Amino acid sequence: MPGEFVDTNIVIYSLDKDGPKQQNALVLLADKPVMSVQVLSETANIMRRKLGFDIPAIRAVINRISQECLSIQSLSLSTLDNAIDIAGRYGFSHYDSLIIAAALQADCITLYSEDMQHGQIIENRMMVINPFL
Repeated sequence: MPGEFVDTNIVIYSLDKDGPKQQNALVLLADKPVMSVQVLSETANIMRRKLGFDIPAIRAVINRISQECLSIQSLSLSTLDNAIDIAGRYGFSHYDSLIIAAALQADCITLYSEDMQHGQIIENRMMVINPFL
């Protein structure tokens, strides 16, 4: 079943109490998206380094989010190989290419991200949507 994949920025905005983007992010997460281990890892890093969360709080958020997802896409050598191809073909950064490769491997048809070009079609099968426009 094709799904919807969320980038790290969606998860981070869901944590932003009083932030103008929080409601959109919460709606996307409530729809049980797909995300990758990379998204969870980047989220944990931002929570620790930029938002000042302690380890127990980070663990609680990561566990809650991961259980509410349709699935968590693992990263493998195949994912990395695909990401390198995507970076070369489309010019995305390495880490954005890993997100895209994971979403494609999960057969997602939509990638929600604020960091990529809204409306761009990747590999003729997945569209990037900026939900904050």
